[in-house]
Amino acid sequence: MWKKRIRGIQIGEIAIVIAIYLLMASMYRLTIWRSYPDEYRSLDELFNAWAWLDGAGLQYMIMFVGMAVIWTLIFKVFRHWRLAYRLLIHLVTMPLYIVLAWRGYYAICDYFGMGHLGGNGQVWDVYIPGLVYLLQFAAFHAYEYYVSNQRRLRKEIELKNIALKSELSAIKAQLNPHFLYNVFNTINASVPAAMEDTREMIAELSDLFRYQLRASREDVVPLKDELDFVQKYLDLEQKRFEDRLEILVDVPGELLDREVPPMILQPLVENSVKHGISPLVDGGRVTIKVDEKEGRLHFEIKDTGVGVVDKSEVMHTGVGLSNTQKRLEKMYNSGLFLLDNSPQGLIVQFSL
Repeated sequence: MWKKRIRGIQIGEIAIVIAIYLLMASMYRLTIWRSYPDEYRSLDELFNAWAWLDGAGLQYMIMFVGMAVIWTLIFKVFRHWRLAYRLLIHLVTMPLYIVLAWRGYYAICDYFGMGHLGGNGQVWDVYIPGLVYLLQFAAFHAYEYYVSNQRRLRKEIELKNIALKSELSAIKAQLNPHFLYNVFNTINASVPAAMEDTREMIAELSDLFRYQLRASREDVVPLKDELDFVQKYLDLEQKRFEDRLEILVDVPGELLDREVPPMILQPLVENSVKHGISPLVDGGRVTIKVDEKEGRLHFEIKDTGVGVVDKSEVMHTGVGLSNTQKRLEKMYNSGLFLLDNSPQGLIVQFSL
């Protein structure tokens, strides 16, 4: 229950802040009560609800509301700002907070005929809200740093585990690809020269295995190498589909040297061919488009296949989509976006 969230904030976190404010208000009320003359200092007076509201509760309620507004501004509205800029906001919000807790509180007290400090005693209604402001927002910023640091550490551990698994997979896979290369070469040598198409298909299949082995060893590759790998895969698919499969690739030449994770496109293209185009008697078209916006590479894989009705379900059941989604989340804090193509088919988009 305590970990349930309300607008991104855990219930437990909200409860702790409320409890701290109640504690501060109670301590303030106790301090005022102890300053009473002995004849007025009774337990009934200490726990008198109206006196408690008059003496401390109302002011701390006002301070709590002011804190909530300022917290939302700094930690929600401007959460993407650099820390230095967000700290500068306090130069404006802290005086406003103090004035609200001091003059705002006095205005309400005067309106309802409640008492408040006067004369030189008013300094406490400036000093205490200022101290409370500094302590609470220092704690908020420290907690934010702690949470973000823990999140970063978890992500680093997950990435290290993924890298370790990839390294182990690469070690296990080293023998099989080399064996397959030799088998492919042997088969190629035994294929008559008249069957050139078959020899080319075997050579392309060999290249696919070679690239997969490279993908298990390297974190990034040039975009042109990734596109070349996808093109070889599609060439083999076109041998099977013949005229039923049309391929369009739209990538500016200046982006070909940009680095991307290996095997990031092929699972998505394979998904379009296997689940989108293959079920159609007339086949269809797969379009791969890459462009740059605001310093990021934007990818779009579009097909004219059967499309997807339940997009949320396919993200959890499709191996290619779900694995690519996890890679994007871990490496780029990004994800896949699934859209309907017009008049039919599916569009998959992501950014690096």
